[in-house]
Parts: sequence; C-alpha cells; structure tokens
Amino acid sequence: MADDFVRISHLPLTAFAKNILEAAQVPEATAVLVAESLVAANLRGVDSHGVQLLIWYTDQIGAGNVDIHTSGRIASENGACLVYDGENGIGQLISTRCCEHAIRLASAGGIGMVVARNSTHFGAAAWWAQKLAAAGLIGIVMCNATALVAPWQGRDKMLGTNPISMAVPGPNSFLLDMATTTVALNRIFKALLSGDTTIPDGWAMDSEGNPTNDPQTAIDGLPMPLGGYKGSGLAVMVEILCAALSGGPMLTNVGGIRVKSIPMGASHLFLGIDVARFIPVEEFTARMQWLRETITHSRPAAGFDEVMIAGDPEWRTETKRLANGIPIARGVWDQLAQLAERLNVPLPGR
Repeated sequence: MADDFVRISHLPLTAFAKNILEAAQVPEATAVLVAESLVAANLRGVDSHGVQLLIWYTDQIGAGNVDIHTSGRIASENGACLVYDGENGIGQLISTRCCEHAIRLASAGGIGMVVARNSTHFGAAAWWAQKLAAAGLIGIVMCNATALVAPWQGRDKMLGTNPISMAVPGPNSFLLDMATTTVALNRIFKALLSGDTTIPDGWAMDSEGNPTNDPQTAIDGLPMPLGGYKGSGLAVMVEILCAALSGGPMLTNVGGIRVKSIPMGASHLFLGIDVARFIPVEEFTARMQWLRETITHSRPAAGFDEVMIAGDPEWRTETKRLANGIPIARGVWDQLAQLAERLNVPLPGR
C-alpha cells in the first residue's frame, strides 16, 4: 500500500543523510561521501545498505567507537601489496583511501591488492568494486563482519555474512554483490523495521538451528549460510583474505554496527586487476557484452520470463528510482524521522 512507504527523490535524500551525519559531527566531505554511498544502495534497491544504516552509524559515533576524523594510514607496502590500518575511522573514508591505493598499485604493476584492518562498516561492497571498475580495473572487494552466522553443521555464532563483490570495466555487463549467507542480515533488520511479520523460507534459523520465518526469531537466531557448506566455506575464505592476511580481528573478536561495547574492527580486501595488461580494454568489454548477451538470451526455465545476469535487477531498479524516487519503508522512515528530531535536522522534501 502507498501508506506503507515514503517516496523521496535521491538528491533530497542524499542531502538529508549528509545533514544527519554532519549533525553527528562528521566532517562535511566525509558526510557527503557516506551519504552518497548509502543513497546509491537505495537507488539500486539494496535498501538494507541504504539510509537505514544512519540509525546505527550515529549510534556508533555517539558511543565513541568511530574516529570521525582519521583517514587511517599505510601499515606496510611491498610491491603490489599493501596493508592499511583504518584506525577505527569511518568505513567509507577508509575504503576510499584503499581504493586509491589499489588503483595506484595496479597502474604501476598490473595488479594492486590492499587489505585493511581496524575499519568500520563500509556500506555496500558493490560501491567499492564499481569504483575500481571505473578506473579500468576488474574490481574484487570483500569484507568480514560481526559473528552472527554458525559454521555449517554448527549452532554457535562464529562467522559474519562476509560479502563478496566483483565489477568489471565498461557498460553494464556484470556486477556481483552477494553475502555468503542467503541474505545479508540487514535485510532481516529491514523486515523488522518495516513491520513485516514473516520472512521468506531459507533466510534464517532460530538459535537451535531450526528454520524460521519470524523476523525477531531470525535476529535472535542465525542467518542461513548460502548453499549450506559452500556458503560457510566462502565465508571462511573471506575471513582469511580480509582478516587473517591483514592482522585484523577475526571471528568473534569482530565488533559490529549494533555492538557498542567494542570498536567494530572490520577488515576489507580491495583487489584491482588492470585489464589492459592482459587484453585491450575495448576487446574485453566487447567480450563481456557477448558473454552477457549469450547468457541473457538463453531460454528461461519454467516459471521465469527471462534469464538475467548479476547486476540486472539493481540496474533496472536504479533506472526506475532515479525517475520516480526512492521508496522508504514507513517503519524505517519513522525511525529516521526520530533520529532527525533528536539531531535537529529538518526532514527532506519529496
């Protein structure tokens, strides 16, 4: 129903997010960066990583777990490899610096790999993979996260949802952005904030490992690993590449945006691969378009109208929302309005 959502154009929503962050004492340039990254997720339909995160970002800043002024520092650099210490800074600012270094290293040697430790939530991983792709690189981005997921066959929370993203240069042809659970935990929180009474099958389990459709039980319980043992294995892979390699906190030592007792201590990976070192960029993009068209023109299975490739749903949603505005669930908007009132920030026009 229309009353279930508030629809706002992306520019006023971005200004609103920036104002919220500035009211929380975030410097203007950083506030702009974070606001743009969150609204970009909303535009793509990834509302779990959109402006609803302001609720928890401001909580973390208020708890003193985020240094709003630091941009981190290089801990070590050796050839194409760099370790970055985020010093508990704002995740989007830390990730911007890491992408800049990955691009620099890849320009010099064909490949640039940056691992970051002691960072915080960086929003949607796709935002950063796209930054690398815009520089002519194949961009691969990963991040570890709060221990909320049990390893396969277990029921103790040990792993994060540990997302993986990959983007390629050229026209929209492939953009992977996935959690290593069936869905990102923020989608379950979005369902709860929106007042949904059920979530789909396969999203989560209760604390004993039994499937559940209740959002609150899911929050108190366990997100479902993607594909069972395969998702669990991918989550451990991300943990190794991000945290074991960077020297950052691992598993249950990682905090989170809803954990105020310790800094988040997230670890990220940013890998940039210079396409031109392997094949001319024009040839690569043409091959990617052929790959895309060959897949999407294949015959759909029963119950489907078409075959899509990673990125298609989000690109379509972005086109619609740029034209028609972004729908924010009423429950989410009510909480954002309360946050704005506490911070003396006016609500945006629609």
